[in-house]
Amino acid sequence: MRNNVLSASPVPPRASVAGQVVDRSLAQRRAAAEHEVRALIDAAFKVIERTGHLEPRVADILAEAGLSNPAFYRHFSGKHALLVAVLDEGIQALADHLRQRMASSASNEAAVSAWIRGMAAQARQPEAARASRPFALARGRLAESFPAEVAESEHRVSAPLREALERGRLDGTFPDVEPEIEAEALYHLMMGWVEARLVAGHAPEEREVDALEAFALSGLKRKGT
Repeated sequence: MRNNVLSASPVPPRASVAGQVVDRSLAQRRAAAEHEVRALIDAAFKVIERTGHLEPRVADILAEAGLSNPAFYRHFSGKHALLVAVLDEGIQALADHLRQRMASSASNEAAVSAWIRGMAAQARQPEAARASRPFALARGRLAESFPAEVAESEHRVSAPLREALERGRLDGTFPDVEPEIEAEALYHLMMGWVEARLVAGHAPEEREVDALEAFALSGLKRKGT
């Protein structure tokens, strides 16, 4: 005769009242910490944009954020640690912007062109140039102190380009491209070009961007002999 007795499902252990109190307390502290970190990053962005320098005083950041010294040092070891977080957010915004520009491209070649022009816009558009200039001036200095963090930021910006090159190699648009190597090379070409114009305060003309685009695409579309 079949045994119709159902096996009892294991009952998960009940959290103690004390454990629930601890969980609520930790959640509240995490929320407070996230609020303070967001306030500090947003304040740093505003001070940097207002002053045009990537060396704002901590006192100015705290005044903008409405926070105290203890709040600052609860989360950051010093000003440069905060600036790396600010740089990371700016780089992520740039990476997202580049992906959006590339998303509607009709071909992989057009996607690469969109990436190049999106990078060039950091020097051509006045608002983007004002926001980018402080980071262009200090990126190398931050990379010396936080090499892994800055390298990861750079990788995110070049990632959509690398993906377009990988697709282009498969469909024959860029038959002999080495996606990893050439995405990195093109990133440094464009970043160096943007930084040079931001440092000089020179807004490049459209023909300069056209020449850069043509130069890059001619190399990427080469065929081996």
